[in-house]
Amino acid sequence: MSLLRRTGWVALVLVVLVALAAGALVMMNLRGEDALPEQAESFNASPQLVERGRYLALAGNCAGCHTTRGGRPYAGGLPIETPFGTIYSSNLTPDAHTGIGSWSSAHFWRAMHNGRSKDGRLLYPAFPYPNFTKVTREDSDAIYAYLRSLEPATEQNRAHRLRFPYDTQAALAVWRALSFKPEAFVANAGKPAEWNRGAYLVDGLGHCIACHGSRNSLGATNTKLGLSGGLIAVENWYAPSLTDPHEAGLADWPVADVVSLLKSGVAPRGSVMGPMADVVFRSTQYLSDSDLTAMASYLKDLPDVPKAEATAGTKAPIRRDAGTMARGAKIYDQRCAYCHGDQGQGAVGAYPPLAGNRAVNMAKPTNLIQVIAHGGFLPSTPGNPRPYGMPPFGQTLDADDVASVLTYIRGSWGNNSAPVTQLDTMRR
Repeated sequence: MSLLRRTGWVALVLVVLVALAAGALVMMNLRGEDALPEQAESFNASPQLVERGRYLALAGNCAGCHTTRGGRPYAGGLPIETPFGTIYSSNLTPDAHTGIGSWSSAHFWRAMHNGRSKDGRLLYPAFPYPNFTKVTREDSDAIYAYLRSLEPATEQNRAHRLRFPYDTQAALAVWRALSFKPEAFVANAGKPAEWNRGAYLVDGLGHCIACHGSRNSLGATNTKLGLSGGLIAVENWYAPSLTDPHEAGLADWPVADVVSLLKSGVAPRGSVMGPMADVVFRSTQYLSDSDLTAMASYLKDLPDVPKAEATAGTKAPIRRDAGTMARGAKIYDQRCAYCHGDQGQGAVGAYPPLAGNRAVNMAKPTNLIQVIAHGGFLPSTPGNPRPYGMPPFGQTLDADDVASVLTYIRGSWGNNSAPVTQLDTMRR
């Protein structure tokens, strides 16, 4: 066979293989997707359905991403920073040209369940359809009814600013083929109805794994690891593990305390700050006690999976530099002791204790560094209407100061956690 013929056959085989791969990619992105109705549907939204949708939109914290500060509710335009570039949230108001005014409930359901826009474009998973796919069609229709009841806002959707090749539909199709499969929520027959309701809210609308789960190099959540903790990209807050008793595991908490934390932001054994404070403020404080109790039931039943890495309370004492401890003690006395006490005991109802505090003793000091640099603020809720906050010290303490005071705190009053380095503080 001549070289020319062999080259031709090789080229033909490559073309066939590429065509087969492209076909497989298309099929994988269409799996679980029903054809849209050929005729326009009639959709009658009762006041009860609209109110239910309003509640469900709060449960999903939809306004948190689809509303800019000072902007029209649900009008979109909020920049969401990712390791791949910036994604802008879309306009969800019923404006016919810039919002979802021309969408049917089937279009909206396809976006929630399949991650596909009205015009067929694949959606970026900054919109957490990998979790919303578990939302029922009935709940999707209710949210759609509520959004259609809003006042239309003419706000043009902004183009995403993503690096190549992440800005292409082809790259997104590959990501989805590897990382996304539409699925329905399946109740666990061996668990009570309350537990299953909690699982539906936590794993579906609440999309808790979007923060409390780890991600791979392509930005997909490692669902097999569950709610085992994860670094929130770009923001550099760490959402602690909800399965690890040394981080934010809730197995030994009373149900009432878990409900209090989600409803008011404070509980006898902990409080929320950072991104979780925003979740409580915008979402969970508005949920019914029955739904919060259901979420608590599910969260308390998560498997107890401590991490392999060293955590607080290690039996062997950790060696610390005496000069660093002395410097940290001086900074603590000047900046921290007035509120948190000479012995890190805190003040009940006002300032959290630092001695024996799980957040202080976690293996990762990420959140401590964020709080010192940018301040720590609890959400204002009916159960905690005037929360105490911690001012930021990022402008008065340099990297060495922050490392020293945290090393001192993590090595005093019975705390026995690893020192904090200047390198750690540079990631804030």
